[in-house]
Amino acid sequence: MKEYNITVIVTNNPKILKFEANHFLVKGNYEYKNIDEAKNSPLAQQLFYLPFIKTVYVSSNFIALERFDIVEWEDVKDEVAQQLVEYLNAGEPIVNEEETKKKQPITVYAEVTPNPAVMKFVSNKRIVPATYEFKNIDEATDSQLARELFHFPFVKEVFLDENYVSVSKYDVAEWEDITMEVREFIRDFLADGKEVVSQTAIEKAKETAAQQGNQVQYDDTSQQIIDILEEYVKPAVASDGGNILFQSYEAESKTVNVVLQGACSGCPSSTFTLKNGIETMLKNMMGDKVNEVVAING
Repeated sequence: MKEYNITVIVTNNPKILKFEANHFLVKGNYEYKNIDEAKNSPLAQQLFYLPFIKTVYVSSNFIALERFDIVEWEDVKDEVAQQLVEYLNAGEPIVNEEETKKKQPITVYAEVTPNPAVMKFVSNKRIVPATYEFKNIDEATDSQLARELFHFPFVKEVFLDENYVSVSKYDVAEWEDITMEVREFIRDFLADGKEVVSQTAIEKAKETAAQQGNQVQYDDTSQQIIDILEEYVKPAVASDGGNILFQSYEAESKTVNVVLQGACSGCPSSTFTLKNGIETMLKNMMGDKVNEVVAING
């Protein structure tokens, strides 16, 4: 049986210490931010029981640990090294690599939208069952993908639908400089099999939709408008990286109120599309029941 020894190596980052083994440990490279992420690594899970461990990195012949500020490495490094030696020499599993998800064959391509501030990133696979819009990182608690995209300083908003992600940017960056980076990030995220939207959020959305379906009783005109938007308008809007939702119909003024999301929200050409496209279509199909269509940006 192999006998393991550990050598402690200082890194350029004072918060990260490297514990190098004298034998091969794993085939791949693994990073764990918390105990839940470390389901396939009994060693990492044990290390997270140490209250000062922030991140665990496991590589071919070393384990690197990032600490919280509550301790200094000088005070605990020998204790951690000893714990690692005992664990490894007991023959305990490091990473159950056969349980690690293989990368999925995912392709993602970037597609321009009518809104110059928004780029659409289309996947070859369905990524969400419904639409989700996040205006900031605080709204993105149920979407790991959206949260991580907000870490890019130029990302303003994130919109998810079926098989694509629409990313809205601030003016500080140009798409020609950042499109490749964002596309590769989204592709890698999906290829790793990570959860785009939490299961809790998906179930919640289903319940909300069911409740709304039971509670909201639309009049005949409103239902007719909804059917037209669903059949004729939504597919075209989705192809541009956005979404349109029926808000209300005011019978007296014959005004249709809709909500624009994704690439359509705040798009310079959305007013033109609204007036010359959607409004004209509804007037032609609904006759004198529709006088005007008004948009509320989502």
